[in-house]
Amino acid sequence: MILGFWGQTEFDYGMCNFPTADRVLLVMFNKAALSSYHFPCANVITLFQLVCSCLLLYALRCWDIISFSAGETQSIRYNPATLVPHKTLLHTIPLAVSYLLYMLVSMESIRGVNVPMYTTLRRTTVAFTMVVEYFLTGQRYSLPVVGSVGIIILGAFIAGARDLSFDSYGYMVVFMSNICTAVYLASIARIGKSSGLNSFGLMWCNGIICGPILLIWTSISGDLETTVKFPNLFAPGFQAVMALSCTMAFLINYCVFWNTMLNSALTQTICGNLKDLFTIGLGWLMFGGLPFDLLNVVGQSLGFLGSCLYAYCKLQGR
Repeated sequence: MILGFWGQTEFDYGMCNFPTADRVLLVMFNKAALSSYHFPCANVITLFQLVCSCLLLYALRCWDIISFSAGETQSIRYNPATLVPHKTLLHTIPLAVSYLLYMLVSMESIRGVNVPMYTTLRRTTVAFTMVVEYFLTGQRYSLPVVGSVGIIILGAFIAGARDLSFDSYGYMVVFMSNICTAVYLASIARIGKSSGLNSFGLMWCNGIICGPILLIWTSISGDLETTVKFPNLFAPGFQAVMALSCTMAFLINYCVFWNTMLNSALTQTICGNLKDLFTIGLGWLMFGGLPFDLLNVVGQSLGFLGSCLYAYCKLQGR
């Protein structure tokens, strides 16, 4: 049996809720590897995630458990090394490049700020996504949708108004991550429709294009050598964190591709805000760095309210 791409609907808010727990855990596991275990190579974590994803996708496709495109038969028609036509693979190169930038910058951004402030700053991605979608696809949104986005951004700034651990470099990297995320999600929506691939197919093309590039980069930069010499490399706790990080990365990547193709890039961005309360709570307990105060509570509440208003507008077809 082949698991293909599920039928599309105008707006599936249930799909938005599905990856929330996975996304929270992914941030926590990545933060644990980079901060708690002081692992110095964020790029290597991304490489591990890509390799694990490709190996799993290759096995599932060869066993005819999944398909890479709609209407694909169970037999593998193409080069067994790529599993997709070369023309299709080349068509996904812009998406693969945007994915690689998104992963690398996002991984680095986690290191620079505490988890609660990382979450707060990342919520401003919705504004970048609206701008990028307009330039790439000509997408325009109604005033109620724009208003809900404005409430989310206002809540983000209120929540972080008393952050005393300001780091200009960390904040700059987070905003760069926002831009890369917006381009990445808009590319999924655009190339996903034009390539004929489903979520698994797009993930596969990303992996086989970005994997070798990242492998070369980590070799040249010395990250692989540093990883081999890392004192906690074979520590059971560190290996467990890495394994869970790779697992969560696979699940959340599939959910991101699926939700973006099913709904829109902006919808996927706003759906990520639903995880904020969980991420902030766990961040305070596990990593600290941001004192609890009333402004933060008000800001988080406004962000959640904006997400709910956006969902209402989309359900009403606005």
